[in-house]
Amino acid sequence: MFEQAKNELSTVRDMMRFAVSRFTEAELFFGHGTDNAWDEAAYLLLHTLKLPLDRLEPFMDARLTSDERDAVLKVIKRRIAARLPAAYLTNEAWLGDCRFYVDERVIVPRSHIAELLHEQLSPWIDDPWAIKNVLDLCTGSGCLAILAALAFPESKVDAVDLSPDALAVASRNVDDYGLTARMRLILSDAFTGIPGECYDLIISNPPYVKAESMAVLPEEYRREPELALASGWMALISCESCSKKLPATSIRTAC
Repeated sequence: MFEQAKNELSTVRDMMRFAVSRFTEAELFFGHGTDNAWDEAAYLLLHTLKLPLDRLEPFMDARLTSDERDAVLKVIKRRIAARLPAAYLTNEAWLGDCRFYVDERVIVPRSHIAELLHEQLSPWIDDPWAIKNVLDLCTGSGCLAILAALAFPESKVDAVDLSPDALAVASRNVDDYGLTARMRLILSDAFTGIPGECYDLIISNPPYVKAESMAVLPEEYRREPELALASGWMALISCESCSKKLPATSIRTAC
């Protein structure tokens, strides 16, 4: 069928129809930035063809060169055969207007915390310029740590992760945003590598999927690093000054 497509399909519209049909036929799961076959196909085609990601319609009837057709069919086929999230095929993920490099060493960014950081954690943070020290625990690609650095312009940000591979990806993103002077990437199992540090703000999106749930996740999720997903329990962060215990997925300011 892909050989037929190579010989018989010629326009972006043709390729969109073909991709949607094949994605639907393969019963792909969509949960890494899109939630349906059409949006997934549009993103992959526009990225592969180096077109603006928000402008599909003007190009729908544009004819493709043979090299372009080969590239589009290759990414469609790989999405189906490998069940890879689209972000791993394009090496990018978006949180709002912010782009981050990703690959299979890190989980695909999708935390709701990003939306809160775009608002500088309002109404919980009264004065964003008063935040001086921030910790992002389980930083992965570094996306939330970077958003925190952008949201709180006077802050220094520590980004902690147990995975050297994840920190290598985070380092690339920190460099891309020009934040190396304000951010530290720290290899640590939770707080063990930062003894005695005190923070105005701690954010975290830790592993939280229990073993039973991991076993039945769609294949696309199981292409992500198990270390970033699998937990089996909900970690708690303990505040020494008030003895409160809070879920690690929560956001809190120092008491």
